[in-house]
Amino acid sequence: MFTIRKLTNKFFLISTFYFFYFSAVGVYVIYLPKILTNVGYTPFQVGVVFSIAPLVRFALPFFFLKRFKLTVKVFHTALWLLLASVPLLYLTLENFYLFCFAILLYGATASIILPYVDTYSLQILSKEIYGKARLYGSIGFIIIALVLAKFMQNNFAGLHFIAITILLCVISAYLLTIDSNFSKDEKTTQKFSLLNHKNLWISIFLMQVSFGAFYSFFTIYEKEAGLSYETISYLWTFGVLCEIALFYYQAKFLKYDLLNLMRFSIFITAVRWLLLYLFNDNILILYLSQSFHAFSFALYHTVTLSFLYKIYHNKNLASQFYYGLGFGLGGFFGSLIAGWLYGEYLFLFSAITALLGYIAISKRA
Repeated sequence: MFTIRKLTNKFFLISTFYFFYFSAVGVYVIYLPKILTNVGYTPFQVGVVFSIAPLVRFALPFFFLKRFKLTVKVFHTALWLLLASVPLLYLTLENFYLFCFAILLYGATASIILPYVDTYSLQILSKEIYGKARLYGSIGFIIIALVLAKFMQNNFAGLHFIAITILLCVISAYLLTIDSNFSKDEKTTQKFSLLNHKNLWISIFLMQVSFGAFYSFFTIYEKEAGLSYETISYLWTFGVLCEIALFYYQAKFLKYDLLNLMRFSIFITAVRWLLLYLFNDNILILYLSQSFHAFSFALYHTVTLSFLYKIYHNKNLASQFYYGLGFGLGGFFGSLIAGWLYGEYLFLFSAITALLGYIAISKRA
């Protein structure tokens, strides 16, 4: 059992990990495309680079399903490999093919680390306290978005920030798990099966497909609707602030049935995309739709992980598939389809996709 002091230390390390992990994600998502175009990458090459991590995230859980087990030793190995990928980013930046290899290593190790820490955190903190630790990831994302813009005259500035945040992320994750026997809790004779809960996994996939338009094209979509970049940045920030607030206060929601909370989160997401389709130039409606990010990301994330941990004995593998099928395969196809459909009906497609996810989870497996 954890003492109060030890639990406090764990909470601090978990919060620190999320802060620096998602700070690195902020650099990767917001600024790496600009860095790559600055050094001469074509839009197609940038697209290839950003398709690698989602595909790796999707494929990796199948290796752990058949051949490997995610133990503390494997987790620590992934930490050191993640750290080793950072100098490779520097050395290979100007060579497209070598840089793809560096991103492959970066994406593979990151895809192992986050699900493991999520599972570990929910086990020792409980789902009620987990949100208060996870919100530091959102804070890190906001801070890096605001701070790094002032240093982007130098192409290597973004890589410097990735190096620093990954180093501190690895240190906090190692200290968090150095005395862990967490892998012992994963011993089970129960066979892991996606098909036993196929409608749940279909819903998770469709939910993230629906987000493809938002993550890839929200800024461009609203700029073409007549909004300024400054206003759009306020909308992004407001959405993340709502996400942080929900993470902090979500314990009040989690006393209700998890499956019904998932359904609610997916349904409100469909409404969110429909509002963007119908009122893409109405500032008040746009802020309302961004406020729904609290439910469509923060609440959905916690209740889905909590529900998966409830129905699967192998919680690490369940978490890996959540990221792999959702953010990995779903994110990949979501961005791809959004690029193909981009135009007036983009968010109508997103709304329909989320609604299909709601219908899927409302049915029995």
